[in-house]
Amino acid sequence: MKIKHFINLEWKQYFRSAYWQKSMALNVLLVFVALYFVVTFLALGIALYPILKETFPEQDPLVIVNSYLFYWFLADVIMRFFFQKLPVMSVKPLLTLPIKRSKVVHYVLGKSGFSFFNFLPLFAFVPFGVMLIINGYPITSVIFWVIAIFVITLVINFLNFIIESLSSETELSYLPIILFAGGLFAINYFDLISFTNLVSNAVSSIYETPLLIAIPVLVLIGLYLVNFGKLKKQLYLDSSLKAKAQEVKASNLEWTRKFGDAAPFMQLDLKLIWRNKRPRSSVFILVIGLLYGLFFYPNPVYQDMPWMFAFVGIFVTGIFLINFGQFIPAWDSGYYKMLMSQNIKYKQYLKSKYTLMAVSVVILFILSIPYVYFGWKILLAHFAAAVYNIGVNTHVMLLGGSFNRKKIDLNQRAAFNYQGTGAVQWLIGIPLMALPLAIFGASYYFFSFEIGCLVLTILGVIGIVFHQKLMNLITEKYLDSKYKMIQAFSQDN
Repeated sequence: MKIKHFINLEWKQYFRSAYWQKSMALNVLLVFVALYFVVTFLALGIALYPILKETFPEQDPLVIVNSYLFYWFLADVIMRFFFQKLPVMSVKPLLTLPIKRSKVVHYVLGKSGFSFFNFLPLFAFVPFGVMLIINGYPITSVIFWVIAIFVITLVINFLNFIIESLSSETELSYLPIILFAGGLFAINYFDLISFTNLVSNAVSSIYETPLLIAIPVLVLIGLYLVNFGKLKKQLYLDSSLKAKAQEVKASNLEWTRKFGDAAPFMQLDLKLIWRNKRPRSSVFILVIGLLYGLFFYPNPVYQDMPWMFAFVGIFVTGIFLINFGQFIPAWDSGYYKMLMSQNIKYKQYLKSKYTLMAVSVVILFILSIPYVYFGWKILLAHFAAAVYNIGVNTHVMLLGGSFNRKKIDLNQRAAFNYQGTGAVQWLIGIPLMALPLAIFGASYYFFSFEIGCLVLTILGVIGIVFHQKLMNLITEKYLDSKYKMIQAFSQDN
């Protein structure tokens, strides 16, 4: 099989996906974001030389740029770790065909070389190199300098896959890369080891002696071979059947029986959260959300901006609601077809999700009571926000879930993981966060802080009073979308 066949298969898979039509808005948005960064980097590359020459007339602009390359590469490593994934394709059907596994692996790794992250720096460094040549710098040296930057960028590309594969096996896998990057920055900042000078001297050496470009090229080849070996070992039909033996962590969930017919589904949700990496990692984010107020309340500036208290209250008491609710029912996408084939009432299934989110709001409000130390107004705003979350935002989340069409891999990390994220997750932020902030802000502006809290509380109470009717409407929406979701969750998006 030739490369063009792989490309043809991926092209068909992408455009025949059930989610393609639904993600059009998000795709258009991503194109505009990419164009924005391209134009920004292009303008930076063109303007950088004259700006540096005017600001630092006695220094060489190339030397100045080289002195900041360490920070550039460090930021590149961090951004790739959180946002770049190894491009994959549906290889299982290919493994039954007479196709060499090495060809498949070469295609996957080669495809990663065409990542947007690899070509974005060129829009800045190539124009800057052209400006250097125009101003009398040696053409050959400048060309090899640009090539060196590009090769190092590719080195970071393949290094990222190795780092991610090693850290993905641990809980809170994003912490090692933060500690690693923070450690390098601290060592350089306190002059224990000057990585700034090391990187600058290395790139300057390639500029002065182009033959030294062989060193980063050899490093690139080595990392490519390491990635090739790791992927090839995992490319087997039965690789997904292999499981690491471990002790099952069981817990007593008898207390959920008090929630009636929703109890069995609540037990399934709690087990799903406890036993799988992505939802379990999302629970740890609750700590960050609960401490979110410490970024605002101790600051005297925000004491004069009480309209912000409602926004913080919505976030602090609703952090679980936001993280868990936005992916309903995609959490169950792996066995959604089986779940829908059972003799169960859809309303019971949705009721368990609602109950779980509502209980989390109550618990987080209780845990946020110590914020009263910064003033009684904060406690009042948190109470109003909690009632609003229970009465309004829980229903907003459930209604938004009826539009979810992307499945989720529960074994992936949660932080900066955009798998399963579509236009729904971006648009739902408007009624979820912006709407209560606008309502509270308007009430505060025209009346008072207390009236703003009262309005949010009343809206929440109305949502609680009409809960059954709202759930009936939401259930009908899910039933209408039932088979569309089954079809979408059956595909690899």
